[in-house]
Amino acid sequence: MVIPAAALALVRHPNMRFILVGDQAQIEAELQGRAELASKCEIIHSDVAIAMDAKPSQALRHGRWKSSMWLAIQAVRDGQAHAVVSAGNTGALMAMSKFCLKTVKGIDRPAIAAIWPTVDAECIVLDVGANVGADTRQLVEFALMGAAMARALLGMEKPSIGLLNIGVEEVKGVEQIREAAAFLKAAPLPILYHGFIEGNDIGHGAVDVVVTDGFTGNIALKTAEGTAKQIAQYLRAAMGQSFLSRLGALLAQGAFRALKEKMDPRQLNGGIFLGLNGIVVKSHGGTDETGFASAVDLAYEMAFSGVVERLGADVAHFHEKLELDGAA
Repeated sequence: MVIPAAALALVRHPNMRFILVGDQAQIEAELQGRAELASKCEIIHSDVAIAMDAKPSQALRHGRWKSSMWLAIQAVRDGQAHAVVSAGNTGALMAMSKFCLKTVKGIDRPAIAAIWPTVDAECIVLDVGANVGADTRQLVEFALMGAAMARALLGMEKPSIGLLNIGVEEVKGVEQIREAAAFLKAAPLPILYHGFIEGNDIGHGAVDVVVTDGFTGNIALKTAEGTAKQIAQYLRAAMGQSFLSRLGALLAQGAFRALKEKMDPRQLNGGIFLGLNGIVVKSHGGTDETGFASAVDLAYEMAFSGVVERLGADVAHFHEKLELDGAA
């Protein structure tokens, strides 16, 4: 699905070029009959692939220098590419990206950010899988990362930030969440701190950036995707129960088409690894060419958004504030 996805993305961004890293013979076979795409592609051969069940430590130890994943990330590090997109092993991709690209100065851990559809627009949710837990400092850094992405990608000068919690009351939640809330509320950062939000507030668009740890964020993401598929199955079953329901579905097909597009996770496929000195986008491993093309589109937009530079400036300001507070 990678080659058809590249063809779709090229239609939307005719000035895009691709470096395809993998088995050269297999790639060339897929490019047959796609002359325009082939003219925009460079192939880097690698017959070493990181298995989907490989542990990150194994991926870093065994043959990493020759693997297609490493070579693709290395192309970004060396300035040959502006961004890398992969549907491979998430843990290995994060470990290799962190090792090869390094983190932005002042960032403790990178996070995976996802674009989430809301009632009126979109919001950014992070972390959705890079870190099982997060302490106070990391939660604040996630807020800064998400804010930098919202300004660069969504055009928001002072995005609103919410901390995902089990309730909106200030006394609720674990200690690190309450401490992060206190800091975000008091510190003069380039954000608009909203406060605690609950899971049902995400889709309502209560805030521009939702901050949580990777364990909770990943469960929330997978639950939302599963719910969207469940609702779609309910609708299909209901619309086919009788002649009148099928007639109603025919008359409302335009509305159902719009609903399907809004709820289709492929349209917003791709998680961004924030906090690295480079753009890395992780696509769902089970997506099709439509979904992978969406991840390529996201990488294209992120590459020219200036998010890495903005994030570096925000983090530097954050640590300067910490030092001033400590001195006081």
